[in-house]
Amino acid sequence: MNPKAKKFLLSLSVALFILFLPATYIPIEGLSIIEQRVMALFVFAAMLWILEPIPIFATSILIIVLELLTISTSGIKLLVNNQGDNFGTILAYKDIMGTFASPIILLFLGGFFLAMASTKYRLDQGLARVLLKPFGKNPKMIMLGLMIITAIFSMFMSNTATTAMMLAILAPVLGYFDLKDPGRIAFALSIPFAANIGGIGTPIGTPPNALAMKYLTGENSISFGEWMAFGIPFVFILLIISWLLLLKFFPPKANVLEIEIKGKFMTSTKALIVYFTFGLTILLWLTDFLHGMNSYTVAMIPVAIFLALGIITKEDLKKMSWDVLWLVSGGIALGMALEKSGLAAHMVSSIPFDSYSPFLIVGIAVLLSNLMANFMSHTATANLLLPIVTAVGVSVISLNTLGGAKMLILATTMASSLGMALPISSPPNALAHATGMIESKDMSKVGVLIGIIGLVMVCTLMCILRLINFL
Repeated sequence: MNPKAKKFLLSLSVALFILFLPATYIPIEGLSIIEQRVMALFVFAAMLWILEPIPIFATSILIIVLELLTISTSGIKLLVNNQGDNFGTILAYKDIMGTFASPIILLFLGGFFLAMASTKYRLDQGLARVLLKPFGKNPKMIMLGLMIITAIFSMFMSNTATTAMMLAILAPVLGYFDLKDPGRIAFALSIPFAANIGGIGTPIGTPPNALAMKYLTGENSISFGEWMAFGIPFVFILLIISWLLLLKFFPPKANVLEIEIKGKFMTSTKALIVYFTFGLTILLWLTDFLHGMNSYTVAMIPVAIFLALGIITKEDLKKMSWDVLWLVSGGIALGMALEKSGLAAHMVSSIPFDSYSPFLIVGIAVLLSNLMANFMSHTATANLLLPIVTAVGVSVISLNTLGGAKMLILATTMASSLGMALPISSPPNALAHATGMIESKDMSKVGVLIGIIGLVMVCTLMCILRLINFL
């Protein structure tokens, strides 16, 4: 039996053990049959996301199908017919299927269209060439420039796509370094770190942010512009700290670097439409308080324009990162099951969080989120933790003094993006490591420090946002 099959069977065995475990052995009183099924699904998803015996997006689809079969109004009759007072609440099948067209998914889809069009019509290369020019020929300043550009692109594009593009731009630059120059390592690490950090800046910068928006509704809602108001300063400060740390550990010996980026802005009609639409979309996201359209509605504008005018074609659509959308939809479906079955609230009420300091609760949430994100997908981490911390934030009265669910959701989400200590921590890290220019120990040396400093900054930011009554 191959290792992946063993991992899958192990995950399934643990889930089945929880499913058939007598309720008296579970330390949650009054657990319903449906809640126990959701608990088994949660553990199954967690183990599959951690061990990855199947692709993580396949896990999401599997969880959605299992929810439809076992806890939905359109499930297998033998499993979903009410079987007594302790049966619990089943979910509407339309709600579970609706996660594929959730506003969060459409927000991400809009981001994908912007990223694909900007790459196709060389907006990314043109911007990189223009933005990097002011940083001159000093290696230290060029590295800062590369990090800033990478972070900016990561705010609106896939972190993975941004890293791939910037590593391609970086490749000829590294040719100017001596093979033993530590600066090569600094430059190679600067791209994935900047991509991970930059994604924190906007709601579409990374999947965990988009997932957080699913829970930031009602009185906890945050607009696109409000997120950027605290996200961009956070990104900028942590980016400077990361730059200084890289220079400290891997100081470049070269004094001068010549860098040329091929690719200019295109002047065709379609290219100009892409440039205008890109700018307009960002402007509309930032000014939602003026025009009244939320970020989800605005995200559909570039989708409609690019498809209607043939800027994104049928062949382009085949190259879209549909797996990411499926991954996110699975996370939303799992969160919905935890919430609507009542399991999340039940689990929270069984733990005496009220006796804990609210600061301790926030600290545990960010530490757990960051630790998990270093060893598994950032998105999977957010998928697992956000439903739980949302329930904690709503139910624990003492947290109201710190902003309740809103603070916990934001802190947990931002902490998940700071997991960058290992090559497996994120796709940008894996891409950078695959170049062969850096070793795992080099990445860990700086990545752990950035993570620790970032967590302190997250907690400080939450305190500041509370002081100014944002939370």
